[in-house]
Amino acid sequence: MLAATVTEAAKRFGDRTVLVAPDGWGLSYRDLDRRSDEAAVGLARLGVREGSVVSLVLPPCPEHVVLYAAAAKLGAVTAAVNHRLTSTERRAVLEVAAPDLVVTTAELAPEVDVDALEVTLSADGARVLDGVRVDGEAPPLLVDDPDRPVAVVFTSGTTGIPKGAVFCGRQIDFICGVDTGHRWGDPSVPAAHSLSGTSLAHLGPTTKLAGNLHRGGTTHLIRRWRARDALRATAEHHMPALAGIPTQVALVLRDPTFEETDLRSVQAVVMGGGPATPALVREARERLGAPVAVRYACTEAGVGVGTAFGDPPEDAEETVGRPHPGVEVTIRDHDGTPVALGEVGEVCLRSPAVMSGYHRDPDATAAAFWADGAVRTGDLGHVDERGRLRLVGRAKEMYVRGGYNVYPMEVEAVLAGHPGVADVAITSRPDDVMGEVGIAVVVPRRPDVAPSLDDLRTFAGERLARHKLPEDVHLVEALPLTAMEKVDRRALRALVEDAT
Repeated sequence: MLAATVTEAAKRFGDRTVLVAPDGWGLSYRDLDRRSDEAAVGLARLGVREGSVVSLVLPPCPEHVVLYAAAAKLGAVTAAVNHRLTSTERRAVLEVAAPDLVVTTAELAPEVDVDALEVTLSADGARVLDGVRVDGEAPPLLVDDPDRPVAVVFTSGTTGIPKGAVFCGRQIDFICGVDTGHRWGDPSVPAAHSLSGTSLAHLGPTTKLAGNLHRGGTTHLIRRWRARDALRATAEHHMPALAGIPTQVALVLRDPTFEETDLRSVQAVVMGGGPATPALVREARERLGAPVAVRYACTEAGVGVGTAFGDPPEDAEETVGRPHPGVEVTIRDHDGTPVALGEVGEVCLRSPAVMSGYHRDPDATAAAFWADGAVRTGDLGHVDERGRLRLVGRAKEMYVRGGYNVYPMEVEAVLAGHPGVADVAITSRPDDVMGEVGIAVVVPRRPDVAPSLDDLRTFAGERLARHKLPEDVHLVEALPLTAMEKVDRRALRALVEDAT
């Protein structure tokens, strides 16, 4: 499906730019098709064939997309690795991937610690695989098979060694349908520009490439996301949407250049990939003067739920919305039994987009699914009377204070509304009397007038039961983040332990 989409997009959009490299050169739709053909021939000469696993350890660059398309044209599986992981983390991911070929750059090769094909990132896209001459040769035609694996997307690994979720052509086709209805963009309408602010190994760039090609837009890649660069690119290219994980949106709003940046082109804000607090959703809507939509899924589910731009504002503030078409949400007890409406349980998602399983890990695959095919997200939440999903936290992040369950996400959502709090995360530490108590790790808006523990408890005490209130506060300049730009809960806990 992906291979055919690359070729069809080239016919429809031709010389329109599909990707802009971090250093400014652009790759057209036609060249993406042609160069992925050539790269496929080069990979085949290196022994890559249908069913082979190719790991890409590359920074954000057009070459990554070319090689992903090339592997798809051979029926090979792309298992991309986030380049921002440490060398130890990369080693762990590559051990799970067990690739037949690793492609990386000379800069990253010493840290990959396995034999790898090194590519030189081009200044103009003239070459993808050095040392392989193909002279316009095309790969053999591949019979379409919707059950053929296309990509392995690794989980964040915040609770252990990352696992690789396998996606086949049928899952990618369904996700494309959710995003675009399988409708192609109009080549006569100027391309809409967007910014890719995450590693291309992430779920979105991997599984949504086909949908992005259907739209006919132009995506700008950046080597490392920074709020100021995102603001500049949004203004320069008149981007119609500001999209990113909540942390990125929050950093954009707090950047000193925000007020002076012309953001009149922004007609919508989309947040996904992590929890967005009500305060952040309100601030984004008010300061950008645009509707906000939130999205929720997990790596294993592919797609999940979300709010629409026309929904009441409180939907995006208080919930993560309703299921996308074709997606079923159930809330279940620890044994898989559905709970009553409004009760908290584990969020489970079922749709044609859920992964086929974990790469080379049948035991973990069995544990991830219920018998009816619903995948376990590990998140806790409940569905309200209006069919909206409300999240309360991760099952493994919940702690018990004096016999009462406390969900960090619920506490964070309230504390984030304090006028002196720029960002906040809740963790816990052992307590001889209560078992565990909550600790607020706070990024103050102004370090010279940072909120005290009493300030936070008084503010939150009007909306939270006493056992949910933090019992200590640590001030930091920034919350620790993983390579996927999510709050690093293990680092957070270590930070608190070191301070005690």
